[in-house]
Amino acid sequence: MIGSVRGSLLDRDATELLVEVAGIGYRVQVTPATAAAAGEPGSEVFLHIHHQVREDAQTLYGFARIDDRRVFEVLIATHGVGPSLALAILSVHSPTELRRILAADDVAALCLVPGVGRKTAARLLVELKSKLQAGEIDPVAAAAAVSGRSSGGTRADVREALAELGYGADEIARVLVDLPDDGDSSEMLRDALQRLAAA
Repeated sequence: MIGSVRGSLLDRDATELLVEVAGIGYRVQVTPATAAAAGEPGSEVFLHIHHQVREDAQTLYGFARIDDRRVFEVLIATHGVGPSLALAILSVHSPTELRRILAADDVAALCLVPGVGRKTAARLLVELKSKLQAGEIDPVAAAAAVSGRSSGGTRADVREALAELGYGADEIARVLVDLPDDGDSSEMLRDALQRLAAA
């Protein structure tokens, strides 16, 4: 199985890259954002690969970050989600944003994905919630996402981040009691998430 490719970009369109590795050109399916970030033909490209083997075809799906590939693999293991829909979801929502959506039960955000209606979005929320836990969210990214909108200090940033991750007011109050009034918001959020997970 192919796990990654590094080579020269020969050609690209909105959803596919042609990457030459040791004289062999590999066609790799990607999101539009990954295609745009690959650069112009002649650029060196590195992609994490999900290699799908079927009776009638072998397809490579490429991702700039390993977390994107891991989330893609969780998505395609979900009932009713094929590679095309998984790529469409990742074209609209980053892994961090997708975890936030699941934590907040944000059906409307999933409906932004082309081809996903309210029924499908509701089913995906239920099925993905156990597979993509909110606790897996990168605390640094979550804290950064809210710190730009909040001016109430570090503790307020952590409170808002936990609320956006779907925790209730009682749970948040319980963990905030033991946290310092000030400090690094990402460290405090990480500590709060660990306390919530252990509760």
